[in-house]
Amino acid sequence: MILLLGGTSETAPLAEAIADAGCEVLVSTATDVPLAVGNRPRISHRSGRLTEVEMTELIRERAVRAIVDATHPYASNVRATAERVAAETGILYLTFIRPGGVGEEDGVRFAADHSEAARLACEAGKPILLTVGSKNVGVYAAEAVCCNIPLFARVLPHPDSLQLCRSAGLSDDHIITGRGPFTADENSRLIRQFGIGVVITKDSGEAGGVPAKLEAARAERCLLIVVGRPPQQSAHAFNDMQALVDELRQRLAPSSSAPQPCTQP
Repeated sequence: MILLLGGTSETAPLAEAIADAGCEVLVSTATDVPLAVGNRPRISHRSGRLTEVEMTELIRERAVRAIVDATHPYASNVRATAERVAAETGILYLTFIRPGGVGEEDGVRFAADHSEAARLACEAGKPILLTVGSKNVGVYAAEAVCCNIPLFARVLPHPDSLQLCRSAGLSDDHIITGRGPFTADENSRLIRQFGIGVVITKDSGEAGGVPAKLEAARAERCLLIVVGRPPQQSAHAFNDMQALVDELRQRLAPSSSAPQPCTQP
């Protein structure tokens, strides 16, 4: 059994690729969003956040042989926990990290963290569109209130996301729900609708819609602030799915023979 920690758009295709390599895959996601893999008997799915203890118990109960980490590039705490649990239980850990989608040459402002991004955004003195998810909305809402700057947050249409925004003080007319990635035209329409002057994003790569945000910000003459990625410490990181699957098969195959499907004893 392979434990695939998911939550990104790469989760379903990566699960399918691992299953096609002959592995049983248990996909674990924090939320209960359906997994679009069709009727694949090798793939099962669970939802709900896992503590370190719970992840360890799951590995032992399901005889997990490897963790494949496809959580968000910014989910540094989850990634660190997964790698630590893998080391403690003596199983393989591999991580997929999607390539970034923006660089300094793109004329954006980079921030080291959410606090700096909030400060830079409010310094511009213009309405802000926040597209970094709901987890850190409170940091931006607090800064926006202090500076009297209108803040709009685009988040997933999930009850937890809405509750986090409301708890941070955002009214419903400042909460925009939708599931991306969004096109440049969709971003532009939103910017014009709310008179946005600053857009804040993470560098979530093409799969996260960053190039489309960049195009829209340029077209609408908005400042684009990018929260930089946390440093990636793992020596087992891949940004190519097939390379990761090949490594998985090779590492789990019997050493006395050529690589075989993961499910072989």
